Amino acid sequence: MTLDDAVAVVTGASSGIGAATARALGREGCSVVLLARREERLREVAAEIDGETLAVPTDVTDPEAVDSAVEQTLDSFGRIDVLVNNAGIARGGPVGEGHLDEMRETIRVNLEGVATVTEATLSAIREAEGDVLTVSSLSARYPQEGGSAYTASKFGVNGFCRSLRKEVADDDVRVTTLMPGAVSTELNDWAHWDGRAMEPEDIAEIVVFALSRPPHVEFTEVSVDTTDKF
Repeated sequence: MTLDDAVAVVTGASSGIGAATARALGREGCSVVLLARREERLREVAAEIDGETLAVPTDVTDPEAVDSAVEQTLDSFGRIDVLVNNAGIARGGPVGEGHLDEMRETIRVNLEGVATVTEATLSAIREAEGDVLTVSSLSARYPQEGGSAYTASKFGVNGFCRSLRKEVADDDVRVTTLMPGAVSTELNDWAHWDGRAMEPEDIAEIVVFALSRPPHVEFTEVSVDTTDKF
């Protein structure tokens, strides 16, 4: 697939992996639609991208806001070739210590948000025979102590993407789940970590690589970790 002239929607695009991915896709020639809640930061990232952009402040857990963002995208560009589900949060704490509200919020953003945006864009992506790439986490395979909410949400994301892959296989839509390890973003504080976290740009390069493979090549679940350990 050539990304030149493709239309890519990136959620969580105001910082971290989402912002780095939006920039990387812009360099590849994509028209980039940036979705996130922080309007000022979203527009700052959009201004850093060469090429056409559309910044739409959007809460991925709000179906009406997501539908409006998709409508604006189609009005502006006429199609959607790529969806990068990246919006996410990491909240909560040890089980039994009263973090259920934070767990609900984490699952709502990380899992329901993925489902909401995918649902809203899928018809256009089917028409384009495009890609749905979702940023999950290695926590879905290697749970962390005190991270039950985040781990549960990412387990759910992986399961959602596996089912989606089967549902759209006959439509020539590729579904990729990317599972990074430690990445230096606002999402997590790695100050306690003895190793070296990856940078958002490292993950953005992998996103571009996966999306730019020939149409008959599909990356299904991709794990990427740092070589620096504890």
